[in-house]
Amino acid sequence: MTDAHEPAVQPLQHLPEDWERGLALVPHPDDIEYGAAAAVARWTGQGKTISYALVSSGEAGIDSMPPEMAGPLREDEQRESARIVGVEHVEFLGYPDGMIEYGLPLRRDLSRVIRRHRPEIVITGNFRETYGGVFLNQADHIAVGRAVLDAIRDAGNRWVFRELLDEGLEPWNGVRALWAAASPEAGHAADITETFDTGVESLRAHRAYLAGLGEDAPDPGEFLESAARATGQGLGCSLATSFEVFTF
Repeated sequence: MTDAHEPAVQPLQHLPEDWERGLALVPHPDDIEYGAAAAVARWTGQGKTISYALVSSGEAGIDSMPPEMAGPLREDEQRESARIVGVEHVEFLGYPDGMIEYGLPLRRDLSRVIRRHRPEIVITGNFRETYGGVFLNQADHIAVGRAVLDAIRDAGNRWVFRELLDEGLEPWNGVRALWAAASPEAGHAADITETFDTGVESLRAHRAYLAGLGEDAPDPGEFLESAARATGQGLGCSLATSFEVFTF
């Protein structure tokens, strides 16, 4: 018998896996690792190619370290984190951490990356106002996610950002969907039972950032496992990570 006070488990659908090229576009180093990295490890293990593009270098993310030191360090940590889950290509767009604004320059730069990589699936983080109505989302996450959504359409329109044509970048209309990790509106998920530990290892690679959170910060493995077990219940497996799907 189910306890009447327990919330009902929301059923989730499996994400399709009949694709070969993916591109993750997020604001900061560590954004992918809080949930999505274990799914990336699953997909690279299937032979898929996934690339990362970080809008900023996360240079404002360590209170005890000045940005000119933190930025290069966090870039190195992100490259190592990506290597752990089978991602070889990582790039940084150089926007100021904490001050990223939605607008035409960001849409253009994201469109450029999409046209270069020509992905079938684009991955980003939650860009809703909150994480389930309890924790407020960050401004950078919201700005980048909304810009990614628009940049996917921009990438396929020859007459938007015509300067990209001068760079030899033809339009790309091959993006099938945008998957936003950890969204409170998620209706899909990926089974990460077999790759969960790899995902945790990729988060632990952000050593300086995690140390900067202080001793009271939750253990990365325990934090990720709690969310993954809850999501797994909805997908019918042990551990899973959730995504909101926007189709094109």
